[in-house]
Amino acid sequence: MGRVTDSGWTGADLPDLGGVRALVTGGNSGLGFHTVLELARHGASVVLAVRDEARGADAVQQVLRQVPVARLEVRALDLADLASVRAFADTLGHEPLDLLVNNAGVMAIPHRLTADGFEMQFGTNHLGHVALTGLLLPVLLKGSLRGGPPRVLTLSSIIHRRGRLDREDLMGGRRYSPWRAYGQSKLADLLFVRELQRRADAAGVLLLSLGAHPGYAATNLQLAGPRMRSSRLREVFARLGNVVLAQPAAHGAWPILRAATDSDAHGGDYYGPGGFAEQRGHPVRVRMSAQAMNDADAAWLWERSVELTGVHFDPLTTT
Repeated sequence: MGRVTDSGWTGADLPDLGGVRALVTGGNSGLGFHTVLELARHGASVVLAVRDEARGADAVQQVLRQVPVARLEVRALDLADLASVRAFADTLGHEPLDLLVNNAGVMAIPHRLTADGFEMQFGTNHLGHVALTGLLLPVLLKGSLRGGPPRVLTLSSIIHRRGRLDREDLMGGRRYSPWRAYGQSKLADLLFVRELQRRADAAGVLLLSLGAHPGYAATNLQLAGPRMRSSRLREVFARLGNVVLAQPAAHGAWPILRAATDSDAHGGDYYGPGGFAEQRGHPVRVRMSAQAMNDADAAWLWERSVELTGVHFDPLTTT
């Protein structure tokens, strides 16, 4: 889908979200924090799913200073550990969930494995969110967003365009490149967006699955890889890029917020900045790469992800 014609949307254009219950992974910092802040500012009740509950509590206090009436809850979630994902889902309860924002992730880090033996970027960015979405499907299907279907919003990246799905070496065990692995994980996120929507439609399930990317936004994500490689020079360049080239994290959250609430959104839509090379600017619908539109890859990855996570997405898996 091409870009929409309007280009002046900001977080101030969010609708009234009173009565909406949302969950944001990685809601304590960066894009996730600004997503939580604006959702709360417009009336939503928000669960912050975070690895570090103390940092989550600090984020809650930051939001409350700006939105004293905000309704927020912090819960521990480690997407790199399927046991943690299952425990999180088990303890969330049966209250309807209207919006799930799959935001948390890692970027271009040295080779690491998750608790379950998956390559860390693929395991966290893709498989952890796949498992979370599947486990929360029962409460999502009880929800609705402003009279419409509940929504699952999954964050991708411009770098998905460099991604290739390697069916023979999905975990990078034969050869590993931090950026190659990151690109594959973000491509996988969009393949998941589309296949989740296809299966929901085929099953007659009311659900909107959407994607978004922030462009080049200044967050700590860019610094993690250089720090893990103990590369002071790379960290300096990353910091310089954040200052000189990147847009603020608050603006990077705009495509997430628009996709999460746009009344004109259709399942499978993808939102990003409308400026030069989609690196900055007001959020619009943007195009996915040809690789992200590959139906065969999407179907294969769904089945492989179900096999790896053990999460079956009833009633969607058999469609």
